[in-house]
Amino acid sequence: MTRPDELVVFESDQLGATEEFLSTHYAPMRIGSGNRDRSPARISRVTGGGVSVDRLELGFTMSYDAAPLGTICLCDIEAGSVDDHQVDGDRSAESYGPGEVFSFAPPDRPYRGRINHARYGITMLDPALLGQVAAPLDDHGPVRLLDHHPVTPAAAARLRRVIDHLDDVLGDPGAPLAVAAAAQYLAATVLHTFPNTALAAPTATDRHDAHPDTVRRAVAFIETDPAREMTLAEMAAAAHVTPRALQYAFARHLQTTPMAYLRRVRLDAAHHDLQAADPRDGDTVTTIAARWGFAHPGRFAVAYRDAYGRSPSHTLHG
Repeated sequence: MTRPDELVVFESDQLGATEEFLSTHYAPMRIGSGNRDRSPARISRVTGGGVSVDRLELGFTMSYDAAPLGTICLCDIEAGSVDDHQVDGDRSAESYGPGEVFSFAPPDRPYRGRINHARYGITMLDPALLGQVAAPLDDHGPVRLLDHHPVTPAAAARLRRVIDHLDDVLGDPGAPLAVAAAAQYLAATVLHTFPNTALAAPTATDRHDAHPDTVRRAVAFIETDPAREMTLAEMAAAAHVTPRALQYAFARHLQTTPMAYLRRVRLDAAHHDLQAADPRDGDTVTTIAARWGFAHPGRFAVAYRDAYGRSPSHTLHG
C-alpha cells in the first residue's frame, strides 16, 4: 500500500527559490514578478495514493510559463485571481477569481498566465486514476477531460468538499487504505465535475458479459483480500471483462456497484474487528475504521448504524 508522504512546507521571498520549488514539484517552469527584491510565497504539500493537495499563498503577482504537468491539476481559488491563463494551442485567455474551480491544463500540454496576490489550492492526480474508476469511450486511449470548467456550480462545490476531505485523509500516515479509497473517490468526483471521454453506458459486448459468472469471479477476488488497495479496473481484469461489463453485471444481479460491494465487505470486516477488539488494549473505533478504508469517523458511524442497528462504539464497548 502507498503511504502518505510527510507534509512538505516551503516559504521564501526569493523568486529564484520559488521557481526552483515549483519546477521540482510541478513541472519545469519560468516565473517572473514585477518586484524581484521581495516576492513572498508559502506552499504546503501533502501526497499519497497518486494524488497531492497543496495550499499556496503568493503575496505578489507572478507570471508563469510551464511545461506539461503530466498530471491532472485542479485549482481552487480562495482569494486573488488567475488572469490570462492560456493553454498551448488555445487562442483565448481566461480569468478565474475567488470561489472558482478549474482544471489547469491537459497533462500533455504547456500553459502560461499570471497569478495575482492569490491564496489558492492545487490538487494533482495521476490521470491513470480516471481509468481505474471509469472506462474510456475509446478503449485504445486513456480517459481525458474535455473542458477546464465544471459542468455546474453544484458539481464544483461538491469537488471542493471532496478535496477538503482528501486533505484531511492525506494528513493521516496511519491510514493507507483510506488514502487509496479517497484517491479513487476524488477521481470519480472529477469525472462527475468535468466533461470527459468516459462512457457510462455498457456496449452490446458488455451486456453479453454481464452474467452471474462475472459477478462470482469479481466477488471471489474482492473477498480474498479486501484489505488491499483495489480498483474497478483490477476487479474487471480478475473477472475477465471490461469495467463497464462488471458494473452492469453487479447492477443486474446484485442491485449494487462493485465499489459499493467492496465497501460493504470492508464494513463487515470492521464489524468483526470491533467485536473482537478490547478497548483496554488501545483499540478505538477510529483506528479500526481507518484500517478498513473509512477515513471519516462520522460517516463510518452512520453507515455502521444503518447496517447493524447500533453504533460502532456500542459494539466495541459492549
